[in-house]
Amino acid sequence: MHVAHLVHRSALRYPDRPLWLGDDFVITYADGAKRLNRIANALLARGKQHDRVAILSSNRFEAYEVYLAAINAGMTAVPLNPKLHAAEHLFMVEDSQARFVIFSPDYQAVIDEIRDSAPLVLHWICIEDIRPDFLPYATLLAEPNDGTPGVVIEPDDVAWLFYTSGTTGKPKGAMETHRNLITMVQQFRQVLLTDTDETDVMFHLAPIAHGTASVGLAHLAAGAAQVFPLTRGFEPEKVFEAIERYRVTASFLAPTMVQLLLQSDAWRNYDLRSLKNIIYGGGPMYVEVLKQAIATFGCIFSQIYGQGEAPMTCAGLHKSDHVLSDPEKVRRLGSAGREMPGVMIRVVDEAGHPVQPGVHGEITVRSDLVMKGYWNRPDATVETLRDGWLHTGDVGYLDEAGYLFITDRIKDMIISGGSNIYPREIEEILLEHPAVAEVSVVGIPDERWGESVKAFVVLRDGIQASDAELIEHCRSRIASYKKPKSIEFIEQLPKSTYGKVLKRELRAPYWKDQVRNI
Repeated sequence: MHVAHLVHRSALRYPDRPLWLGDDFVITYADGAKRLNRIANALLARGKQHDRVAILSSNRFEAYEVYLAAINAGMTAVPLNPKLHAAEHLFMVEDSQARFVIFSPDYQAVIDEIRDSAPLVLHWICIEDIRPDFLPYATLLAEPNDGTPGVVIEPDDVAWLFYTSGTTGKPKGAMETHRNLITMVQQFRQVLLTDTDETDVMFHLAPIAHGTASVGLAHLAAGAAQVFPLTRGFEPEKVFEAIERYRVTASFLAPTMVQLLLQSDAWRNYDLRSLKNIIYGGGPMYVEVLKQAIATFGCIFSQIYGQGEAPMTCAGLHKSDHVLSDPEKVRRLGSAGREMPGVMIRVVDEAGHPVQPGVHGEITVRSDLVMKGYWNRPDATVETLRDGWLHTGDVGYLDEAGYLFITDRIKDMIISGGSNIYPREIEEILLEHPAVAEVSVVGIPDERWGESVKAFVVLRDGIQASDAELIEHCRSRIASYKKPKSIEFIEQLPKSTYGKVLKRELRAPYWKDQVRNI
């Protein structure tokens, strides 16, 4: 089986069920499967199997459709995060050696900026017919051949080239194969989405370069509808309105999206009872935020842990674990759950030896989820994939019951006076203070201790707090050496296009001209 088979199989089982659903369109699985074949055959008429197809689009179904159609043609989809700069898009288009770039009209200015610098691209295809120098998407759909493309797709062919966010340097393209993605779908279906079927409605609240596309694959396998809103951006009230209108049952949310929903009281005005599965991941979900989310929306949340190198389902915390009445389950809300079927998770020390439960180390993963390697980066591949294990760069520990607690990235760990300090622990404590909306903790140079703890705090609107008050708040809850030595109040935290806090930008002014590599 390859990834596009998910749609074709559901089309046989549920031909009249909606596949793509929006404010002004409904496309059934039967019609959607034919569209995938037409687009795939049109791409093959203009290229060949294994070509890369870059996709730059706002949140619309055609972007997901062409992602699946490219895979259906035996090509490799290269989703581009629309929030990135044109120079970053150009790097990924050039690095992937893409032959096709398919884009929505709101990015034509970006295309104009990069087009002359990407000579390997043979076809610039716009989802709407806006200019004669762009091939219209409708031309692909006009392909008369809606039969199965004449290509043989192997399990280890690359389906998706996912570029890492590049928070520590140039993005690297993680080669995710059909085997990787089908394994991920099976794990979703076996563990986290066991109650998903053809009556479900998956709401896509972010472009396909986001984790929503991966969660969507599991819903395609079930024959569920995929909803794409007409509006752009993330506005909580419009989200609640769409949930009520389409009877949405599931969605994927980054932790920052959950926070935004909680900051709005608009949910009280809408019927959200259809919701049964909110998958979250892609960044730290602080326990205080999660407790508030459960209290507000109910036990509908499941957490996933993965990364571009091993998508989504290395570990999972089931919605049955998201219970506020059980103290042990509340403690485990700070975890990423337990390893999924077919996944081995091992925490190792600096020498690569496994450590005992409760001991911090680097998280390593072995599974059919793990990528084939980095595109054209054998050096980085060898460094990351060692002896069959993916070295994630995440620091954490396993408890006695096998729950995985992720404490930080290796590069984010603070070493002060020879002691390891994990910023997330301090961030969790600070977020318990009623005045704190957001926080990020980093290490800065200290002549005596090597590093000292500094916290950057965003206060809630209308609430004040002093640095002394927050430091005392920490002192009463954690060891004295872990408490912040200084606190800086800022308007907003710098974040990547995926909503992750860019700690290196917070550290950079302090480590300028210092020996340590940040």
